[in-house]
Amino acid sequence: MSTYVYGITAGSHPALPDGMGGVGDPAQEVRVIKEGDLAAVVSDAPEGLRPKRRDLLAHQNVLAETGAGGPVLPMRFGSVSPDDAAVAGVLAERADHFKERLRALAGKVEYNVKATHDEEAVLHRVMSENPEVRALTEANRAAGGGGYDDRLRLGEMVVAAVKNREAEDAAEIQQALEPAAAAVSAGPESTGWLANLSFLVDRESAETFIATVEEVRKGHPHLDLRVHGPLPPYSFVEPGPSEPAEPAETDN
Repeated sequence: MSTYVYGITAGSHPALPDGMGGVGDPAQEVRVIKEGDLAAVVSDAPEGLRPKRRDLLAHQNVLAETGAGGPVLPMRFGSVSPDDAAVAGVLAERADHFKERLRALAGKVEYNVKATHDEEAVLHRVMSENPEVRALTEANRAAGGGGYDDRLRLGEMVVAAVKNREAEDAAEIQQALEPAAAAVSAGPESTGWLANLSFLVDRESAETFIATVEEVRKGHPHLDLRVHGPLPPYSFVEPGPSEPAEPAETDN
């Protein structure tokens, strides 16, 4: 039977409630695998597991219960290991890394910020900021719409200007929010989002971070900002470029 992994904690982490259910139907009983100073919160992995709402919520609930007792390194939904022995082996092999991450993420949560353009507002901004685009638009209008080549050129200019605006806005969002966070991680690019950023935030400073997001929103009315959180710090289980791992201690 494969082993489903929810997260990694210190071996001294408080015990979980008896009979806690995890993913699967019926829910698989959650248990703990200990190895040295670390522990993994796991259950049996049900066959044919898919990201259905019930199982996603079960995964989140286990992490929430675990996180209530202390720091936890959350694994993403669907993290499966061949068996318990393989999990213990990974805990032993990467012990220094996991212990460093547990220290780094103690008392912290993740906020994900995604941004898109309000199409009408950004076009208005592009027109106001780009004299060449504005001049060609007015010339085409005066010429009854302009010829095919003129319309094509205008379209290409607008697309290029919007792309430049996307890159500038993404940089401005990160620059504005980064000081309110302990670390930032860029998410995968996807169609429709000009920015997909995750921020590691001290739990006690969460209100300050949200207030900073609101300031960015007010200062950029052409943007649609969506914030999700607080979340377990999924994006920071592995250190990113802005958050280098501490070197392991060695005995002299």
